[in-house]
Amino acid sequence: MHQILHPDDDVEVQQVLAWLRSTPVGQLMTGAVVEAIEYVLDGARTFRFDLDSPEVDSDERRTVGVKLQYRILEAFGLPKERPLDTTIVGIPVELKATIGGNWAIPREGQCEICLLTQVDSRRDRFRVFLMRTHRRWLNEGQNQDSKRTIRADARDEYGIPVLGWTPLPRNPLKDLSPEQLDVVFAARVGIKRRVTSLFGYLPEVVIPRVAIETVAAMAKDPLRRARQAKPDVFFNHELVVLMGTWTPQRELAQKHGFDLSGDAWVAVRPKTLGEDYEAAKAMMERTGG
Repeated sequence: MHQILHPDDDVEVQQVLAWLRSTPVGQLMTGAVVEAIEYVLDGARTFRFDLDSPEVDSDERRTVGVKLQYRILEAFGLPKERPLDTTIVGIPVELKATIGGNWAIPREGQCEICLLTQVDSRRDRFRVFLMRTHRRWLNEGQNQDSKRTIRADARDEYGIPVLGWTPLPRNPLKDLSPEQLDVVFAARVGIKRRVTSLFGYLPEVVIPRVAIETVAAMAKDPLRRARQAKPDVFFNHELVVLMGTWTPQRELAQKHGFDLSGDAWVAVRPKTLGEDYEAAKAMMERTGG
């Protein structure tokens, strides 16, 4: 029998918590969650962009947790080390993630310190707890692998919020109507036309690189093909396309309130650009196909 302590009195829990809070934990965890989801969706080969789509089966959704474990190790520079998943300041820590409402704690992780990530992909958010998962705080039912879930009341009382509900960057493809999606992903229609439609439907919305690659999935050099759509976007919709790949365009977009970090794109109205319109248009034309 081991002593059950409140987390405030659990020295190891407090040491791990202090280490986590000494890092840019929000930034690192957000990046890890996004990368895990994008890895599973594999939009550049599958045209998929929504984890809750019927095109993503339940087994694939569950693999987000496995991928996230490795993304967390990489993001925080932590070793993959027994007896659990890693060690933080020399203390064993289990990494668990769920896209549902609870975590399945394996036998070896019970009564140990767990970093618990819950992803709510429908609402584009996630949260993180740190908790020593004493068996007394777990539900009695268990599966064939002896995994047990955490009692909700115990989580609320003894789980330490490392991050409350934290927004994930939303893929703007999720904001298109079914009719618009039919156009953007139309079969046997060229990438230029589909990308032109995408920017026409989403003016002044930052489009991340992954969304462009998803629309142009399976194409050879998809970004070059997408760049070739810029004149058509201007001609058909009177929008100037700026790309985060190019520093002057990224800085100009930032001036007008658009963050193009991560090689994102945005199609901007001339009225928004104001006195910068001619310069922005010239930049777009210089970085065409």
